[in-house]
Amino acid sequence: MINFTTACQIIVAFSVAYVWIFRFHNVILEFKQFGLSDVTRSAVGATKIALATLLIAGIWYPSLVLIPSLLMGLMMVAAQFFHFKISNPWVKHLPSLILLLLCIFIALASSNILKL
Repeated sequence: MINFTTACQIIVAFSVAYVWIFRFHNVILEFKQFGLSDVTRSAVGATKIALATLLIAGIWYPSLVLIPSLLMGLMMVAAQFFHFKISNPWVKHLPSLILLLLCIFIALASSNILKL
């Protein structure tokens, strides 16, 4: 099960990095739709990239995983809030919802609640 947790960490980290690096033009459009400033967008992006990096580092240093997975999960809750706020279709909700569920799993696994 440790391999599955590691795979989830990689999926979350690379998904976030992919969106914030290679699909940044979509991020710009979404933040404009949400009515958020460029400063907020930059802060969210820097935070998500840092958390993604910590999730990857957590493969070798498991003590690093719990806090980044919880914080990334909170970022995904915020994403859900803003998608609901502007009444986006469910297709727009799915990526952050899936990443939220993965973050919950990672946090539970890293805190040994799941007894993996």
